[in-house]
Amino acid sequence: MREIPDGGLLRGAGTRERATFLELFLDLVFVFALTRISLRLIDDFTDGERYAFAGLGQALVLFLALWTVWTLTVWSTSWLDPEAMVVQTVIVITMAGAMTMAVAVPDGFGARASLFAITLVTLQVGRVVYFHIAGHGRPDPQQSIRIMFWFGLSAPFWIVGGLVNDGDVRGWLWAVAVLVDYTGSYLGWPTPRLGAQRLGVQGIAAEHLAERYQQFLLIALGEAIFVIGLAFSGSGFHAEQTAAFVLALATTVLLWRIYFHLAGGTLDAAVGNSGDPAQLATDMAFAHLAMIAGIVLTGVGMELYITEPFGPLPATWLIPIIGGPALFLAGRSALEYQVFARISRSRTAGLLALALLVPATLPLRPLTAGTAATLVLLGVAGADSRHSRHRPREMARPPF
Repeated sequence: MREIPDGGLLRGAGTRERATFLELFLDLVFVFALTRISLRLIDDFTDGERYAFAGLGQALVLFLALWTVWTLTVWSTSWLDPEAMVVQTVIVITMAGAMTMAVAVPDGFGARASLFAITLVTLQVGRVVYFHIAGHGRPDPQQSIRIMFWFGLSAPFWIVGGLVNDGDVRGWLWAVAVLVDYTGSYLGWPTPRLGAQRLGVQGIAAEHLAERYQQFLLIALGEAIFVIGLAFSGSGFHAEQTAAFVLALATTVLLWRIYFHLAGGTLDAAVGNSGDPAQLATDMAFAHLAMIAGIVLTGVGMELYITEPFGPLPATWLIPIIGGPALFLAGRSALEYQVFARISRSRTAGLLALALLVPATLPLRPLTAGTAATLVLLGVAGADSRHSRHRPREMARPPF
């Protein structure tokens, strides 16, 4: 571990742009966190319609809280030298805090709500304070003030929500806290007298940032594979369950293919070519948020139709089976616009087809509904392949 010779913490010209092993180690914590969220959702969807909607909302809040922890870390290490001692210490602190939050996820709206909330606030505030003190205010003391101002706004909602006994009140308080956190990060933490400024306006390591987004999406795909593998290994290995397992594997391959086709593999060029890379990095975070949430939800749907391929199809199961791929495609469409300033017709057609599947698949079985959703993804991937064969490789042209 080292400090940059001039005493600063910003990335130097010789700083490696690939993710460090410590950053990859941190990602393992979020693999566990996504698994906890998926298993929680599976329980909620199998416990009946009443629990499905409440559980979905609660899981979303927990997921959004964990995502803010990860994205702030990624933005920081794409702006600062990830091999500096201060930065690596912050990553280790983040690892410990995120692991504690992940452990609390299964009962995050129950007996472990206070643990989740207090850990989140302590982590978010504590690492900014530590970084400011250990870094002697470098490289931008005003940025620490901006971030602390917004964390100070959301912290009371997190803590009070974690301590109250009423689950409905907790849900509303935490929803407000999430809204405050995401509003602050999207706007660049505007603060009285200091104004707004996003992390990385001094310069972002485009290759590093792109790689970190790509790695987290692969983590989500890996988590989905873990869920469907767990479901199949615990099944009776009957023909219909085997067919459902093969379908689920094919779906994960299609999600990977659709993401990395052009836009997903050109993130670094888009950030490098943008006139406002900090804004583009923020927008990409929201696009990846939607895609990763869609992958997690799709994994839940795949587990459901592996377990009960030809059982009754509750209407709520269409949320993960159809809604998961739709959310992924919506996020992927946003990413395509951020990279190329356009959206392919195949993405729009795919979203429309998934919307039409909802009423069409209601009287069907879970495996049939899953097959229909996979066929839509196959159509999108096929359209991508056809266009690639007849057109030269497109260069990244971000809208700003």
